[in-house]
Amino acid sequence: MRTFGKILLGIGALLLVVTLVSLIPTNFWLVRAYDLVREPVTYLAVILLVIGLFVGAGYRGWISALFGFTALINTVCIWPYSTFAATELEFVDGTSDERCFTAMSANVLMDNPDYAAMIAQIEQVNPDVLLLTETNAKWIEEMKPVTSQYPYVREHPQEDTFGKVFASRIAVIDTDVVERPGEDTPTIYAYLRAADQSIIRFIGLHPRAPLPGQDTEQRDRSILRAADRPDWRITGAIAMGDFNDVPWSETTEAFRRKGDWRDPRVGRGTYPTFPSKLLPLGWPLDQIMVTGEVEIASFEVLPDNGSDHRAIWGRFCVPGPIERVGNGAD
Repeated sequence: MRTFGKILLGIGALLLVVTLVSLIPTNFWLVRAYDLVREPVTYLAVILLVIGLFVGAGYRGWISALFGFTALINTVCIWPYSTFAATELEFVDGTSDERCFTAMSANVLMDNPDYAAMIAQIEQVNPDVLLLTETNAKWIEEMKPVTSQYPYVREHPQEDTFGKVFASRIAVIDTDVVERPGEDTPTIYAYLRAADQSIIRFIGLHPRAPLPGQDTEQRDRSILRAADRPDWRITGAIAMGDFNDVPWSETTEAFRRKGDWRDPRVGRGTYPTFPSKLLPLGWPLDQIMVTGEVEIASFEVLPDNGSDHRAIWGRFCVPGPIERVGNGAD
């Protein structure tokens, strides 16, 4: 028992040190990657603390302190995304279609051959606005049965997992695929005429993940560049996509502050989306946020669709009646 207690003591010390290091402001990939697993590490720390109380003879005090502080620090970090925290975005009554529309974002997983499952989910949800990421030429071709049903489609295939597809039944005033030099991770910007006096900016994101040996500067820059507040001419904005970042990270929190973005997860739970097959131990990489006068009636993480990410779906409402397009746009 004493040997096992020493092992727990060592694990506890290591977890606490790593947790404390994760609070240091840096873009070093290994430190920033800890944000992604902060929630499951919290659960692990609590479990090991309880085990230590029974088998950590002679070390119970130290084991409790080490795992307890680890769990406490992580809990403070993710607290706004717990069901115990206050919400910052109240759901509006979205029972009427008159001023509401839906949007779906899905990372298809470029090497995933299960095109039929993705098509089935899109057809079932039938969103007014659709964003697909990790789309190469093959995926774009296989998605034609659903994308052909949209009057406006912008396709941007890439063979490096950063391709995108944007499709809309809402009238599209303008759209742009912004790919800055050295990034190779395009961001989609679209302006939607949601109503006579309501122009909505839609932002589709999928920056690079924090990879071994690489800092997170490129990912962070892509996220923060998309955060700018809408100008005075538009009603508000929606940001969706695979951020390759969690909502409690330094970068995504800066994104929210910079553009006054509101997150429906706050006060409701973390809603993990990755890995799709192991959600209880997963983390929320796929985001959905609004700013300005755009409101949310509901949102959810959708069931498994064959990808390594779960898709996210939201119902958005604007001040005036929605203009849908029947026969093509732009």
